[in-house]
Amino acid sequence: MKLLVLGGTVFLGRHVVEAALARGHEVTLFNRGRHGPDLYPDAEKLRGDRNDDLTALRGRRWDAVVDTSGHAPPSVAAGAALLAPAVEHYTFVSTLSVYADFPAVPRLHEGSELRTPANAGAATSPDAFGALKAGCERVLGRALHGRALVVRAGLLAGPYDPTDRFSYWPRRIAQGGEVLAPGEPDRPVQFVDARDLADWMLEGAESGRTGVYNATGPARPLTLGRLLETCRAETGSDASFTWVDDRFLLEAGVAPRMELTFWMPGAPGASTVDCTRAFAAGLTFRPLRETVRDTLAWLASRPASQPPRAGITREREAQLLRAWRERPRAVDLVGGHARARAVRPVRGG
Repeated sequence: MKLLVLGGTVFLGRHVVEAALARGHEVTLFNRGRHGPDLYPDAEKLRGDRNDDLTALRGRRWDAVVDTSGHAPPSVAAGAALLAPAVEHYTFVSTLSVYADFPAVPRLHEGSELRTPANAGAATSPDAFGALKAGCERVLGRALHGRALVVRAGLLAGPYDPTDRFSYWPRRIAQGGEVLAPGEPDRPVQFVDARDLADWMLEGAESGRTGVYNATGPARPLTLGRLLETCRAETGSDASFTWVDDRFLLEAGVAPRMELTFWMPGAPGASTVDCTRAFAAGLTFRPLRETVRDTLAWLASRPASQPPRAGITREREAQLLRAWRERPRAVDLVGGHARARAVRPVRGG
């Protein structure tokens, strides 16, 4: 198969290209050449900017395109108009943030209401990102006329992750010692190894699969507690977990999702998205321990001077743990037994 990849040098795009080359496909990359220009010597590389320079794509044909870099409806519309007569199949990587009620409402499915510019929120907010992606989906639908596979991806994990949202936990737990664990250990989490998603998308392109699919995992429910325990088992560290409740962390000013990743209090839809349609279409998941192990190996290859983009510092973590231990406490009598509980300080006059 002759495959065009829009992007292809960052995270999911890299895994798409690697998997496609391993499958023997003839791969062409179209991007600006700013990331990894020396990657993939066996692939054709076209330079351009999808926002204002599509010249390199004109007059060419491919069997399929995988779009890992489309974020703005106007540029996606321009590219789709050019490529519609030049490809048989178009895979677009979207996001679960397209849903108007994400992440507040649990069990969102492919038919749930999408965001629009009217409910996009501030220009730099996650809501705005979701509204833009929803707009991209709409223009693709008009241009491709039933030849598109739209993949609404959840949080991605594995090697090449530039966000550090998954890798924070393997890295921190490998360091050992007392680890601040947010909320409750039985809180559900969802994510997908980018390699599993890349393989499934390529299978979809090969078979001509179309339609919209939520794509995150795993297939069986996973909790934050199990994720952390798996990280400890794979690293062999002496880490111990101190579970700190949501209200304490929020009052301490800890930022959900970024300072403590996978922690999104008051957002039951963040990790309960309905992906049964993708599971039925063959989306499968490697063992969690493999994702943890490979992520750690990749982290070891990064320059030590490169700071992580998500997660709290060790100093901040120590301060929070100390404050948690020193918080005011009282004693209740429950069934004749003493039970310690935190006491909220009185505020105001």
